[in-house]
Amino acid sequence: MKTKNRFSIVTQWALVLAVLVLPQVTQAKTWQSTVGAQSNDLGQQVLAFLPNEVWIHAGDEITWTFPTEEIHTVTFLKQDTNPQQIRPARPGVGGGCPGTTPDGSNFTGSACVTSSELVSGQTYTVKFPAAGNFKVVCLVHANMTGAVHVLDPSAPLPDDQRSLDFVAKRQADTLLADGAASMGQAVATAEQSGANTVSAGIGEVVATGGGSNTLSVLRFLKDSIVVHVGDTVEWTNLDPVTPHTITFGTEPASPQTQVGLSSPDADGARRAIIASASDSVSSGFIQASVQDRTGLAQVALGVTRFRVTFNTPGTFNYICALHDEEGMVGKVIVRP
Repeated sequence: MKTKNRFSIVTQWALVLAVLVLPQVTQAKTWQSTVGAQSNDLGQQVLAFLPNEVWIHAGDEITWTFPTEEIHTVTFLKQDTNPQQIRPARPGVGGGCPGTTPDGSNFTGSACVTSSELVSGQTYTVKFPAAGNFKVVCLVHANMTGAVHVLDPSAPLPDDQRSLDFVAKRQADTLLADGAASMGQAVATAEQSGANTVSAGIGEVVATGGGSNTLSVLRFLKDSIVVHVGDTVEWTNLDPVTPHTITFGTEPASPQTQVGLSSPDADGARRAIIASASDSVSSGFIQASVQDRTGLAQVALGVTRFRVTFNTPGTFNYICALHDEEGMVGKVIVRP
């Protein structure tokens, strides 16, 4: 009898010891992240994954929420190939993986996963079944990247959800504060360049440990200008990456289309003349060129300036055909 009780006690302790020694199985978790942020008037757009860098466990998933009016994608290109996958066009213009992949898709690095172009509270979830370090990109904005570090379930994580939320808010607030300051810089730059000069947006690209965050101010600064018949107004895009247009009259089907332009000026600036209130003119994209890369062909000089001469009096309203829904509109008042 004593032998049997002793055996029972030994067995119980052995089971307890086995539970303590065996690796603990962590339950899969859904993490929350954000794509982009914006000012209350929509004029400042944070083009960033917030937070820019995340650590999770294998088996976990991340749900990204898209709170802004500016479109974005969550995209993981194939990352276990050499050379790396060529960056495709955005899904909205026939690109993607090709196309998009379903919400809740698994990503391991062997196949591309991408959302559609999402806005205004829409969400997209990606599951990560295996450990690895993965780059996340937005196919709409080239300088918008981040990192997801997927660790073995037994490894400790540096952050909980509350910490990630704090970092995300701090990153967004810092960029929005930069945007508010840069608006004054854009107005000052226009005034220094001449009385008839407008800054067509301004922005910055900021490197982080996980990738690149971008801030774009989607405003014409100054948005209202008074000139006289025969004067020429010049717009200059001060944003390092985001394109804009200056569009009068009928908006073309594609914002890249140039409408009503004459020959470029000697310095390469695009040029147009408005002789009637019914004239339609559009600059096409004005933007800085992308950075040169070793081993690739030199990138051509960007077209960052647009000039219009006004030969008739009146009030001429114009828009950025890309960002008018965010309030990027302006007005030229032409007096005799």
